[in-house]
Amino acid sequence: MHSVKIGKIYGINGPVVYLKGKTDFKMSEMVYVGNEKLVGEVISLDKEMTTIQVYEETGGLKPGEMVEGSDAAVSVTLAPGILNNIFDGIERPLERIADTGGAFITRGVSVDSLDMDRLWETHITVAPGEMVHGGTVIAEVPETRAIVHKCMVPPDLEGTVVSVKPDGNYRISDPLVTIALADGTQKELPMMQRWPIRVARPVHQRYPASVPLITGQRILDTMFPIAKGGTAAIPGGFGTGKTMTQHQIAKWSDADIIIYIGCGERGNEMTQVLEEFGELVDPRNGNPLMDRTTLIANTSNMPVAAREASIYTGLTLAEYYRDMGYDVAIMADSTSRWAEALRELSGRLEEMPAEEGFPAYLASRLSAFYERAGMMQNLNGTTGSVSIIGAVSPQGGDFSEPVTMNTKRFVRCFWGLDKSLAYSRHFPAIHWLSSYSEYLVDLSGWYTDYVSPKFVDYRNRLMALLNQESSLMEIVKLIGADVLPDDQKLVLEIARVIRLGFLQQNAFHKDDTCVSLEKQFKMMDVILYLYKKSRDLVAMGMPMSVLKAEGIYEKVIAVKYDVPNDNLQLLDLYKREIDEFYNRVIEKNA
Repeated sequence: MHSVKIGKIYGINGPVVYLKGKTDFKMSEMVYVGNEKLVGEVISLDKEMTTIQVYEETGGLKPGEMVEGSDAAVSVTLAPGILNNIFDGIERPLERIADTGGAFITRGVSVDSLDMDRLWETHITVAPGEMVHGGTVIAEVPETRAIVHKCMVPPDLEGTVVSVKPDGNYRISDPLVTIALADGTQKELPMMQRWPIRVARPVHQRYPASVPLITGQRILDTMFPIAKGGTAAIPGGFGTGKTMTQHQIAKWSDADIIIYIGCGERGNEMTQVLEEFGELVDPRNGNPLMDRTTLIANTSNMPVAAREASIYTGLTLAEYYRDMGYDVAIMADSTSRWAEALRELSGRLEEMPAEEGFPAYLASRLSAFYERAGMMQNLNGTTGSVSIIGAVSPQGGDFSEPVTMNTKRFVRCFWGLDKSLAYSRHFPAIHWLSSYSEYLVDLSGWYTDYVSPKFVDYRNRLMALLNQESSLMEIVKLIGADVLPDDQKLVLEIARVIRLGFLQQNAFHKDDTCVSLEKQFKMMDVILYLYKKSRDLVAMGMPMSVLKAEGIYEKVIAVKYDVPNDNLQLLDLYKREIDEFYNRVIEKNA
């Protein structure tokens, strides 16, 4: 056993604690501070001073109390029991803490991250004599009704299996497999492994983006798609719907596992997530959605240092499930609060501030976070992905502030929320002119193969109409719509159909809350067919007032509600209706 390393507190500044003199602590080592053994991490070392950030409230701590080292970096426990659970920023289970300490987290509370006594039904997948290496699956455990947990050899080990336990019920700390290492020593492998949160888990190789993360939200899937293993930012001012957009993606996207990091958000928002996700039924298999979800709650009244750690805790859990071959989606809500925690700690450490008081290393921290996304070939040959969708809350909705601008550099998908859309009840309030997705080109091959060769072309045509509308609206604001020629009035009318009938989506309507790509394509097809026929009529000299009087535009807007998701053939009837409208107008005005 190593001897316990000890230091003595010299100074305290909020969550930052100073020890004077030389200590034997290592950089990034986890330490226990004071008589209450508060969890902390070494963030700076020199021969005169050791600086520690404490992940708990430091009120009542005083100089002279002792700090004890753990000889390990801040790490998370990886084993069955992570899903359907809710943790704080350093993977302490909030339900277990509530059982021992009541509704408010008491300080220095020491509980295991995962249930050490629960027995898991375990099926061993290796046999004696087999060579195993990092990532090899040694056992399978049905963790929830939705997800089979694959227990793996830690990434830094390899050897030959000497003995295995029979299938049965085991605790996460029970040894299941014994392997002989290259140097002749033997090592017992339980289900459980630990991993430092600031170190990315190793992989074989990274794949380029080629498969979309399908969310069922039309403005995302069709207009601004994100790839599996991709990164996206949702910036928006207060009340524009960042959290709701993330909820929709968490509920309906085709990711296998959702990790929701509530980072510095209001407590009532996290309560809403908890309550909603607890009641929601997974559309894929009818089980509760929580069966494939983990929540990391770090509300705005919790200590700031833990907020900074919560992002990395969530990432490490996501990478662990990716190593099993799952597609994981991380909802980080919100990275601005995380950046504010960095700013507060940086201020207490008396570092030189950069723009708006944020530390100079804000950009490198953000890039290190988003860089851990990707679709990977894992060490065991499986393919898995981590997609990161980060909400950004710029103060006053100003997209030119440092967090939004730096995030924009590192994400390839930008879903800009617009206050005026949100206030006019147009949700999702993602503005089509300020948003973009760089994945469109990478994913066009997939859309061609799996949806339709015309998909990307149709999308581009809708986008062109919306851009035309934007420039025409400048004229309308100056001189009114009546002076426009009919072909331009038609562009405005079709753009309205696209906005209300396609881009706007009702999260509370059973057929509109989540829409398949096939229905999205057919809806575009109907809208563009209506445009083509209307254009022919206008070219014949029919005035727009006559076309509007027929009510066909309102009918096409209502397609999203009128056509159930399980009966898409009805969409084909709309083309017949548009033909009838075309003939009717010609007859009436012949």
